[in-house]
Formats: sequence, C-alpha cells, structure tokens
Amino acid sequence: MKFNFLFKSFISFFIIAMVISCDKDINQIGTGIVGDEHFGMDVTSFNVTAYNQSLGPVQTNNLSVNQFGYYNSPVFGKTTASFVSQVSLAVENPTFYTPTIDSVYLYVPYFSTFVSTDDSGNSSYTLDSLKGSGKIKLSVYESTKFLESLDPTTGFQQPQKYYSNQQADFDANNGGFKLNNDNKSVFDHTIVDNSQNDEFVFSEKQIKFYKKIDANTPGYTDVAERKAPGMFLNLDKDFFKTKILQASSDKLFNNNVFKTYFKGLYFKVESANSSPNQGTLAMMNFSSGVITIVYHDKVSLTDTALPTRKTLALNLSGNSVNLLNNENTFPGYATPNPTTGDSKLFLKGGDGSMAVIDLFDKADIKGYDVNGNLVNSPNGVSDELDDLRNPANGKQKWLINEANLTFYIDNNAMANAIEPNRIFLYDLKNKRPLLDFYTDYSQGINSKFNKYIFGGLLTNDNGKIINSKIGERGTRYKVNITNHVRNLIKYGGVGVTKDSTNVRLGLVVSENINNAINYSLNTPFSSGTGSNLFQSKYIPMMSVANPLGTILYGSNSSVPVNKRLKLEIYYTKPD
Repeated sequence: MKFNFLFKSFISFFIIAMVISCDKDINQIGTGIVGDEHFGMDVTSFNVTAYNQSLGPVQTNNLSVNQFGYYNSPVFGKTTASFVSQVSLAVENPTFYTPTIDSVYLYVPYFSTFVSTDDSGNSSYTLDSLKGSGKIKLSVYESTKFLESLDPTTGFQQPQKYYSNQQADFDANNGGFKLNNDNKSVFDHTIVDNSQNDEFVFSEKQIKFYKKIDANTPGYTDVAERKAPGMFLNLDKDFFKTKILQASSDKLFNNNVFKTYFKGLYFKVESANSSPNQGTLAMMNFSSGVITIVYHDKVSLTDTALPTRKTLALNLSGNSVNLLNNENTFPGYATPNPTTGDSKLFLKGGDGSMAVIDLFDKADIKGYDVNGNLVNSPNGVSDELDDLRNPANGKQKWLINEANLTFYIDNNAMANAIEPNRIFLYDLKNKRPLLDFYTDYSQGINSKFNKYIFGGLLTNDNGKIINSKIGERGTRYKVNITNHVRNLIKYGGVGVTKDSTNVRLGLVVSENINNAINYSLNTPFSSGTGSNLFQSKYIPMMSVANPLGTILYGSNSSVPVNKRLKLEIYYTKPD
C-alpha cells in the first residue's frame, strides 16, 4: 500500500531528524549515546572485503601536532618520536651594546586541563594526551641541517617534503653539543636529578618564575610569574651568548637570513637508562614554544647608567619535522588477503598500517543492458549492488534509512593497550572524505568529538561514547555511511549519468576528525587489479599524528558472524 510506504517513510525521516536535532551537543564526553534503535525498520547485511596495508615512511613535516617521547605499547611495540624545528626572532634586527647574559630557558606548554587554585595562588592541572608514565632521555642540539620550504629538485616549484625515517640526516648534522646540560631540577635547583635531560619527565607541576623580594634579601623567594605545565629547560648560556648576542648584525637582520644562520633545534629522544622498557609519549604543539634569553645591556652606547635587564625571545616557528622510529611487534598486516579479506585489521598511526575496504560481495556474473534488461554477463559491478539499483519486476528502489559499518575490537588481542578514540573512513581512490563527513555538522563539547553522527568514535556495545584517556575500554567503532550508500544506489543503473562508482575505502586511526588534509607516503602502494588498479600516494595527516593503534575483527569468513565486518542497511521497502 502506498499509504503504508509513505507512513514508514515519514516515521524514518522523523527519527533521523530527532537524532540530529536533539543531540547537537554531547554534554559530557563518555555519556553520549550513539543510538541503535531502528523501530521496526527492515534490515539486511551485505558482505564487504577488508584487508591490511602497511604504510612505511610517511610525510611528517609541519604537522599541527606532533608525537614526542618514547612509548612501548604492549601490542604494537616501541615508538620513539623526536622533533626538529626552525627558530625565528620574535623581534627582527635587535640591537646589542655591551650585553652580559643571565640565563636562557625554553618553555613549550603541554596540553593540560586546569583543576583548581589554592589560597597561595598555586594552580593544579591534569595533563592530556600522554601515553605511559616513565622517564625518557632528552638531548637538545643545534640542528645544522637547513629545512627547506621548497623542493630544490623541482626547481623550487613544489613544497619540500620530509619523512618520518630521516632521523639519520639530523643525527649527522646536530652540532655535537647538548644544549640542555643543566642537571638540576627546575622546581628545586638544589636537587641534581637530570630531569632536564637524561631522566626527563613530563611533569604536571605549575612552572614558577621567582624574583627578589628586595635588594637586601638573599636568593629569589617571591613568585613573579606562573605558567601552566610544560617542557621547561635551562639551555646553555655560552652557546646563545656566542650564537645570538655576539652575532654580527647582518645575521639577525631578518628571519630569512636568521634561519639560514641558526638552522634550528633538534630534540632527540631515546629510552632512559632508568626506564629502558617504558617511557612516556606526549602530543605536543611545539609551535607555541619560546626560547627566552635574559641579559643585561645598556640603553645606548653613550649610556652611563647601570645596564638594565632585557629579554629576547626566539619562537619555535617555521618548518619542522617529526622523526619516528617504530619497532613494530604486531603480526598479520604484512601479507594481506585482498581476495577474501583478512580476519584481523591492524590500524596503527604514524608510519604504521591501515585497512582497505570494498563494499558489497565481489561476485559479478550478471549485469543489465541499456534497456534495463538482465544480462547474464559481468558488467564490473557487484551483483549485490546491481540488484539494489535494479529491483526485480520494476519495483521502486529501497528507501535507505541508515547504512553503517561496525568494526568490533579484538579486546583479547588489544590486552591493556590504550585504544584510539577515533577511526576515520574515507574515499581511498579520490583521497577525500565521504559525503556523510561533509553533511554532518554535529558538535561535541570537545572538537575532536565533532561529527559524531558520521561516527568512528570508540563506544561500548550500548553505543556509549568511551573516553580512553580516562581508562575506559571500548568494544567497537561504528561509521555511518548512509548518504554514500544512497548515492551508490540512487545514481546507479541504466541511464544514470552521475558518478556512482563504488570506490575503494580507506580506514585509519585519527587524531582529529576536523582536519581532512592529506600527507604523502614515501612509497605509494598499489590497490585493485585490471581497470581498477590505482596507486595510493597519500594518507590523512591526522593518522600520521596519532601514535596509537587498534586491532579490529575483519571480513574473512573465519571471523565469528557476530564480530565480522559487514555493511548493515536499514531500509523501507515499497509495497
């Protein structure tokens, strides 16, 4: 009955509208629910083929956020992440007369959350985006390798790319002198603990700067300034005195000249002797970092007064490179099975691995001619998709209410490894997000949880969004591809001119859903066969930035049905 079909359609659209309008904000991450109620809709599942693909070295220059530190995942093995950055003058062409240097320190704020402030003005914080809790060995060197903005091999016509595996280049050009050679604690300078170098620790303590109460009181006992937790290092004064304060004026004239003269800093990470098996890896935004040179100098050459206290700031801005060394221990992704799919999918950020997905069963033994008549010969389209595009007996096509892929986590294989909060599904062939990504404007209280209708968020079996940062464990990720599947069906079939290609999909971990920029692979990989063969040269940048990984059940027939990856479609069928 037409009335029955229209009534079902109205109910379907009403439910979808209510989900979108009533859930514009997740008020508290970890309490949001991604609904699984479908109120009697018809549902069917279709086969997919999903298999692993290792990535190799990936482009890592000028990331918006960087991996930094050393972390030994109980599943994926060791990751050591170092960093190189150019340095720029906050004020170009500074003037010096007879300067004497007092101190040099570097400060890079961590991602942290303010908790409270006590009566003495001391604030407490919790650190975000940390994996592990051990110490690391940190060595800061002058980088003597210039970071190009444009690639000289292209006649300076294309941007220069640097890759995750280029650490040897910077080891060979590091100046050979450790700049963070202060072995004392920044919180108590009477303690020798090597916490600024060989026993570095990511501390959640507030940074305090002291000053004298008055000229007659010994020491520095009054707090002049407080900063949120961050990397705080005292750097070698003699180096900066020679490199900056005693430099000829032409070297400091502007930042173009300065970056050629002082090529940057190399932050090299290794495992600490006291913590060889487990350190800490943080997400860092080094572009917010500042080197402050404190010195005394005259106001002019003819000035006869005592020198005054001055500061010169050097910003960690300009080109940068994240250097990654992964000692992967997880098996299974090296010999993928594109024909029947893999039983487990290994997703690992950085230069790890991803999954490749084909929707619908591969069987193709029939097709349709220009008049819509069934022809028993292959046509390059899955028979399952052909049947949806060309309903039997001339009936109307299904109304697709929802289509999704649910990826179940192999919790036993993951053991106690930290799970990524999000995975990202995209059009691998055209290296762009799916339509459902673009049409989802939902916003979470944390921007990383935006587009939660499109999904890919870590949840439990009830659809509750899980926050792995606070130790919660998830069981699955669900990605909503309703509009993508609607287009495959609606714009496919006889006489349709719009593009309805059933493109191959890519699946990766993601650090931030809001950034869909692509980065290059050092070695592209091939995907597909025959006329469908193409090279994949890119990976989403936010997968490069994420150090975590997950193990998902795949599409192979050996996987239990209740965990197997399938395309699930909820629909209203015309009567």
